[in-house]
Amino acid sequence: MRITVTGATGTIGQALVPELRERGDEVTALSRDPERAASSLGVEAQAWAEPKEQAPPLDGLRGRDAVVHLLGETVAQRWTNGAKREIYDSRILSTRRLVDALAELPPPERPRVLVSQSATGVYGPRGGERVTEDAQTGDDFLAGLVSDWEAEAQKAAGLGLRVVLTRTGVVLASEGGALEKMLPFFKLGIGGPVAGGGQYVPWIHLADVVGALLACIDGDLSGPVNVTAPEPVTNRELSKTLGEVLKRPAFAPVPGLAVKALYGEMATIVTTGQRVVPERLERSGYGFRRPDFETALRAAV
Repeated sequence: MRITVTGATGTIGQALVPELRERGDEVTALSRDPERAASSLGVEAQAWAEPKEQAPPLDGLRGRDAVVHLLGETVAQRWTNGAKREIYDSRILSTRRLVDALAELPPPERPRVLVSQSATGVYGPRGGERVTEDAQTGDDFLAGLVSDWEAEAQKAAGLGLRVVLTRTGVVLASEGGALEKMLPFFKLGIGGPVAGGGQYVPWIHLADVVGALLACIDGDLSGPVNVTAPEPVTNRELSKTLGEVLKRPAFAPVPGLAVKALYGEMATIVTTGQRVVPERLERSGYGFRRPDFETALRAAV
């Protein structure tokens, strides 16, 4: 297949592109820094210097079988007004520009599939409720952001593309993501459950993020797809297991107010939870590579 990937130099993109190449796919990366992307990934790269302001190059989309859209400013930062605007615009505007570019191509030259990154944040805080793709969306900042993001991507369905919205949970990876921010504290033996630890964490190992993306490219899934492990864990279980893996104590409780003081509004991601399950992915027959939390955590660490 011929596949274009945006955000290819991010944590997920750097894991996805090698697997695409290994199975024989021809990959094109759309990047702000095409020289870096081509050098680090070993693929053709084309410049998309200003995704919020400019359309991507049509030659990077024409005649492709699929587009995997992974662009977006990191959410894991203190949400100042400026940061929230950048988090929002980097997703909504880049997706809008991408779909507008797809519309410029004649139908025979358009990709058949758009797999657009999304997030479980669309559901908002849900407590212990088992959350499938049929659940209602939330009403906080992150839920509104993801809803608008998905709405922009879904417009590609009107152009004849099969659109998949991969609502990805907390990714366990050796570099990048939530685990990278947690490890220093746990390695020092000062990690522990946050805000009581009863909130659920919809985790998934990076290998299964890649596996799920491949399944979405190749299969017939469309619409929202929860990209999470089959069994979410609580923050307390996460802390205990991470301490055991690192052979460090992990019993120091972290008050929710302390996390809020550090991260502001963004702290709600950590202090509240979602018991998100991958119902549609499992029904499609996808076989998880790392479904066990401790095994996945050891692999990531």
